[in-house]
Amino acid sequence: MTYQPMAISDDPTTLPKLPCWVTSGRSETLESVAFRSGAALTVLDQLLSDQRHCVPLKLLANRLALSAATATSKLEGRFAREVDIRDAYHLTPPGEARGPDGDLLAFWRDTVRLGANGTGQIADAVGADFAGEVVAWLDAGLERARTHGTLAGCVSVLRAVLDVDDRAERVACLLSDVVLARALNWTQVLPVSARRLTKAKLRDLNAEGQGAELAVQVQILESIESTIRLAQDLARRAEALRAVAPKLRAKGSDAAVDLFLTEDAVAPASMLAPRIRGTSIPMTDRAARRVCDRLVELGVARELTGRSTFRLYGIAP
Repeated sequence: MTYQPMAISDDPTTLPKLPCWVTSGRSETLESVAFRSGAALTVLDQLLSDQRHCVPLKLLANRLALSAATATSKLEGRFAREVDIRDAYHLTPPGEARGPDGDLLAFWRDTVRLGANGTGQIADAVGADFAGEVVAWLDAGLERARTHGTLAGCVSVLRAVLDVDDRAERVACLLSDVVLARALNWTQVLPVSARRLTKAKLRDLNAEGQGAELAVQVQILESIESTIRLAQDLARRAEALRAVAPKLRAKGSDAAVDLFLTEDAVAPASMLAPRIRGTSIPMTDRAARRVCDRLVELGVARELTGRSTFRLYGIAP
């Protein structure tokens, strides 16, 4: 999997879909979860790897990062809301401390820039306390994935990390995501594992409680299914945004649209003005606000905060 430029799909209804038997009924055995997860991961891999499906991968990755930050905030006992985490990251002025909520989102956004096979980068991301064990944990997780299924490999590395430190949930989830990426031969890491996990389930896993591995595998499978639905939804939303882009008249509007296709939240005052982020294209504050408001009028973007000032905009549901 690599991040690729957006293109317009001729028919968004052709997006790969989960068979109904994958999501129906309860999973009662490790074997049934392994079977269902194989089908789900095949669909997810098709969505992400085939450019014809036009999934905006950077936008998907950043949306997953926000979801993972919200989930790990709960796992770590802070219970920050998604909106507060997003605000702490996007609205903190450059050079100022973001606080724990903003730093948590920064951690997960940084993970999506990691190469799945960049062991040195991954070791740096998890910190000095765990860096020396990363290779062994990942190797063991991949071996488990080969013999017992991908989700078994994810659970293996979760347990290994939590055995060392039961408060290292974000590190455990990151390494689970690395195992997932490597098992599917992705070049990038996506934050999938953390999104549905609960502290109680991880505590049972760490204590080797009866049925704990099955319960955690089911939660990761549910996250994979949710990620598939999100990828499909973002592909359709992105196509709608591209379709209305010619109606924008402001200079630099194409670059602004591209930013909406990569960022889950756009702050017009800092990300579009005085220069569109990632480009050398200038844009005034007024023009930036007008572009955002126009996208809202066209039904392809929405204001995320409900405030009259310090606004953030994102691609519309």
